[in-house]
Amino acid sequence: MDYIRIINDETCEITEKKSRFIAYISYVTNEKDALHFVSQIKKKHYDARHNVYAYILNSGGKKYSDDGEPSKTAGYPILEMLENEGVTDVVCVVTRYFGGILLGTGGLIRAYTKAAKECLIKAGVKKMILCDVIKLTFDYALINKTEHMLKTENIIVQDKTFLENVTLNVISPKHKTDLLQKNIQNEFGTAVKFEKTKEIYN
Repeated sequence: MDYIRIINDETCEITEKKSRFIAYISYVTNEKDALHFVSQIKKKHYDARHNVYAYILNSGGKKYSDDGEPSKTAGYPILEMLENEGVTDVVCVVTRYFGGILLGTGGLIRAYTKAAKECLIKAGVKKMILCDVIKLTFDYALINKTEHMLKTENIIVQDKTFLENVTLNVISPKHKTDLLQKNIQNEFGTAVKFEKTKEIYN
C-alpha cells in the first residue's frame, strides 16, 4: 500500500556520441496528466528526432513509447528503470537530437536509461506511507499528558482546536493505529474519544 514518488519535477541533459538526450521527469497521478505532460514536451521539442516516454501510475496503469527508435531500445528501458527503482505516479520523457553517429541497440538502451536515471536522481524520491487521520477529543486537563504520549509514539499532530473540549487531528501510519488506540484506551479509558476520520498518504 505504501509507495515511492518523486519529490520535484526535474530536467537534465547528457550527450552520447554527439546525440543530445534531454530528460524530463514529473509527478502525475493519472493517465490524462501523464499524456498531457508528454504532449507539452513534444511541442517544446517539435524539431527533435525522437521524444520517447514512459509512465507508471500507483493505480496500476503504465505505458511506454519508443517513438521511432528500434523496438524496446528507448521507452521500454526507461519504464524498466522506473520499475526497478520502485517509483510510481511518475512520467519521464527523453528527447533525442540525433548527432549523426549511430549508437546501436545497446548504446541507445544505455543512453536513454542513463538520461532518465540521472533525472530521477536529481528529482529525489520519498516513500509515501498510508496513514489514518484520527480525531482525538478530550478535556483541557488532559492536554499535556495526551500530547506527551503522541510525542513519545512519534505521531504527527496535524491541527488543534480549542472549544468546549480540545480536539487534535493526528496522522498515524496505518500499521501503528491499532496500537495507538490501545495505548490511549489503557492510559485514558473513555476520557479521550478516538475517531478515525479518513486515510491519506504522508
